[in-house]
Amino acid sequence: MKGIHASRVEAILEWIVAALVTAVVLVVGSLIVREFQAVSAVPVVAREAPADVPQTPAGVPPRAVFVPLLLLPDGKELRVGESFLDVAERLGRQAEVGTQSVERAPNGERWTRFYEHAGVRFVLVFEPRERDAEPRVAAIYLLN
Repeated sequence: MKGIHASRVEAILEWIVAALVTAVVLVVGSLIVREFQAVSAVPVVAREAPADVPQTPAGVPPRAVFVPLLLLPDGKELRVGESFLDVAERLGRQAEVGTQSVERAPNGERWTRFYEHAGVRFVLVFEPRERDAEPRVAAIYLLN
């Protein structure tokens, strides 16, 4: 009888240990899932625009978006820093729309030109990087 009683106690103890292990696994799993589902606040600090983003020239609509690179649907691309002559050759005069505005810039004149090419409307700002240098793309603004 003693053997039967001991084996029952062992069986009960095994079931209790199994139940405890299962409970611990469920609690830990629940905590892990809860951490993945939790949304934590991310602090956002307002900063000034980076120094390499030029100030928006007069005449550019307020909703225009500055982009350093513009990929056009026909495969052509425009980048800040390209020369005026390269852009004029690539796009041609037929892409120019509207009027050009001219402003004084530190190294000469700043030209703001409006374009529409392959269904995309954008503004290019040209200005020389140095005195008496060829104008280059200083900014590209995508119009909505």
